Amino acid sequence: MSETPGHKTTPRDAAGDTPAQSSSEVGGQETPAADEVSGSSAIDLQAELDAAKAQAADNLDKFLRARAELENARRRAEMDVANAHKYSIERFAGELLAVRDSLELARTVDIAREDKVALQKMHEGLDLTLKLMDDAFRKFNLTIIDPTGAKFDPEKHHAIGVVESAEIPASHVVNVMQKGWMLHDRVLRPALVVVARAPSAAGGENPATTA
Repeated sequence: MSETPGHKTTPRDAAGDTPAQSSSEVGGQETPAADEVSGSSAIDLQAELDAAKAQAADNLDKFLRARAELENARRRAEMDVANAHKYSIERFAGELLAVRDSLELARTVDIAREDKVALQKMHEGLDLTLKLMDDAFRKFNLTIIDPTGAKFDPEKHHAIGVVESAEIPASHVVNVMQKGWMLHDRVLRPALVVVARAPSAAGGENPATTA
């Protein structure tokens, strides 16, 4: 068969068909090459890695800030506790300053002169001092224990003696040798007392054993 001048025939394969189209032309569209797909995946992975690194750096920064704040809070708490222990009686001490001033003023009285007026003023000053002290004690919930004539209470009283008494009921306080003190509901110091007991029978005989 002769070829028409100016027209070139398309070579056919052994089966007589035209050559197969390349993979980049299948379906009428060009498909991405393997190296292009690989490059796109690498870019995506790099972007994800960079985002993860940025998030990790941000989390680390937040952690370090939180730890620093916690450490500062701990130090402040330790200082507050230390100051509370160190200056816990500051208000109480301030109240007692006026008491000491009053005592110091009373100490200036010259008792060698036997001036009754001066002694009277000194006693007035002492009464004022006691009042100032009692006021300071009340502000800090310090209350006195004065159980004269009251029933003996081993929780608040400490018996240092027992005497027979026909006037005072048995197990009642006859005399207070030293007053006690309460701090809120706790005994700061028990009162030292002498307690009454029933008088024994005349002649020391026990009524239960007499005929």
